[in-house]
Amino acid sequence: MKKIICAIVCSAVLLTSCESTQQILNGMGQPAGNGGLSNADIVSGLKEALAVGAQNSANRLSALDGFFKDAAIKILLPAEAQKVESTLRNIGLGSLVDKAILSVNRAAEDAASSAAPIFVNAVKTMSIQDALGILKGGDFAATSYLKSKTTAALTEAFRPVIENSLSKVGATKYWGDVFNAYNKVATNKINPDLSAYVTGKALEGIFYEVGLEEQKIRKDPVARTTEILKKVFGSKEAS
Repeated sequence: MKKIICAIVCSAVLLTSCESTQQILNGMGQPAGNGGLSNADIVSGLKEALAVGAQNSANRLSALDGFFKDAAIKILLPAEAQKVESTLRNIGLGSLVDKAILSVNRAAEDAASSAAPIFVNAVKTMSIQDALGILKGGDFAATSYLKSKTTAALTEAFRPVIENSLSKVGATKYWGDVFNAYNKVATNKINPDLSAYVTGKALEGIFYEVGLEEQKIRKDPVARTTEILKKVFGSKEAS
């Protein structure tokens, strides 16, 4: 797991009014005890929000049916394989297709548990400039930040996990069975890259969940589960 992480919430809550935003910006560099939020407070709050969002997202997606029973992120056969699915179902091999779809979702669920530490490690490098950019950004500023900064590295780190997961849950076998069966009756053979496809869809699902977490932290005080989140986000209510 554009990919985990709600941290952004800070920006949304703090930016809901120009007045509260200006108060926060005016407080930059000042000790928190003087009524302002220091740079350290803001960066710490954003990082913690991102970490909380990433962990929550990874926990949900790595649970049984985290992908498979969520219509918004369930991984289906790729577009180029739709003809394959239709052909196999028409000749009585629908159960084979169903097993292939279930197996790739299980692979994504299995791999999702490794997403949180990857995101958290990336968050550690966030600079003051990055934090302020998120603070002054839109509702998905943090999620967009993570997408732009980590997608390439996450893909590189995540794909081996996906490949291992695909083998562990039997996805490679089912996928091979699907296309071997199709290729026996098809003129144009199909052999898509399963691991790349599932990796891409898994990351899309993770960033989707991160975006949801971000929105909860921005809009729901109950979602601010740590003291620094309450401090940073509470600055608006107190202003």
